[in-house]
Amino acid sequence: MSLDFKDCLVVGISSRALFDLEEENKIYDQEGLDTYSKYQIDHEKDILKPGAGFQLVKALLKLNAIDEGTRRTEIIVMSRNSADTSLRIFNSIEYYGLDVTRAALSGGAHLSPYLSAFKTDLFLSANEEDVQESINSNVAAAIICTNPEFIIDTSKEIEQIRIAFDGDAVLFSDASEKVFQEQGLDAFLAHEKLNAKSPLPEGPFAKLLKTISFLQNQFPKDSAPIRTALVTARNAPAHERVIRTLREWDVRIDEAFFLGGMGKEEVLKSFGAHMFFDDQQVHINKTSKLVPSARVPYKQL
Repeated sequence: MSLDFKDCLVVGISSRALFDLEEENKIYDQEGLDTYSKYQIDHEKDILKPGAGFQLVKALLKLNAIDEGTRRTEIIVMSRNSADTSLRIFNSIEYYGLDVTRAALSGGAHLSPYLSAFKTDLFLSANEEDVQESINSNVAAAIICTNPEFIIDTSKEIEQIRIAFDGDAVLFSDASEKVFQEQGLDAFLAHEKLNAKSPLPEGPFAKLLKTISFLQNQFPKDSAPIRTALVTARNAPAHERVIRTLREWDVRIDEAFFLGGMGKEEVLKSFGAHMFFDDQQVHINKTSKLVPSARVPYKQL
């Protein structure tokens, strides 16, 4: 019988999102594939440092240890590396004791065609092209911000996973965001007040939130190993439509912050986010200095 991931949260992550491969990426960009491949093979016994997505992956894998025999999450390395240049990645996975055994190594080819084959719920990568193609294929995906200014402490155990989301163009569609961009704040507020009782259309991360909510509901509310937050620039009166939408979806958001244009970074630091998803690069530039952050690109038709 083949393995079924239908009750698992399946996260695909690139090697550059999982580990710090910025120097190696420079070699690839400046000297080409052959030099990069030789470098990786020559250094395959050198352990890589953790990347921006490392702590999230480590914490998600801990969900599998809660109940013996129950696998709640599956992490799959999805990389454009070839099998020949991947040994350093797997040596590093083994060194850190990560229960990651599956990989899609495309040898330079696009990764998006394989996301559905692995039933991927979330794809994290530093490669904008791969992420854009994934979003276009209706898979939740984000461009992870590498080279974080904060120090990743691998010795610190994460007792509760904390994931934060922006609202418009992430959890919800960008329809209301377009009203704001094209007609301004007053028109946006009037539109949201008029449609307060009409649920917002689903955005690229709506299905992911529902999957996380399903996992949360397997535990008592006060001891769930995952905690979520909505961190949005919306404020009253545009808050009502958001609340009614989440209620309509029957999903759980543990904390909600309606900031009305305030900066998001300090709230996210206080929340202790292990990953924050936003559609605006201007926000990611600020939040990534304090918490791991990833940008969700707009779908291209």
